[in-house]
Amino acid sequence: MNTTPTNRWLLASLVLNLFLIGGVVGGTVRWWMVERGTAAAAPARSLRYAADDLSAAQRKAYLLGLRTVRRDAAASIQAAREGREDVLRLMGAPQFERNAVAAALGRTRDADIALRARVEASVVDFAATLTPEERLKLTNSLARRSTLSPPSPAPAKP
Repeated sequence: MNTTPTNRWLLASLVLNLFLIGGVVGGTVRWWMVERGTAAAAPARSLRYAADDLSAAQRKAYLLGLRTVRRDAAASIQAAREGREDVLRLMGAPQFERNAVAAALGRTRDADIALRARVEASVVDFAATLTPEERLKLTNSLARRSTLSPPSPAPAKP
């Protein structure tokens, strides 16, 4: 009786079972650490989470403003996406055309800058509607989600 195929199947089964057991154990340990609070979850860095510290109505207004900007800037978003696709296509072409790549990068950069300007203007417009305390909450939340440090409190005027 030839046991080589049987041994191969047993070895493959053993490897698969070890992989599955490792995944289950790793997931269980990770879940247990999060439940105990020993593993900090990564902070949400997206701009849409910046209003989490504000009231529900303000958060809704903030998100509505971001959604409106995104809808209104659909052309800029599409232009930036197409620009990135053009850059990748041109970079991978057999004949490298430096000027064409530079032009595609310029178009992509212009579309990204236009979108960023619209989003920033929307955030500033929203911040203008807040009280100083609420604006400070928004500022601290924005700082937590970026590489900026939170602002120090303004000194009291005598």
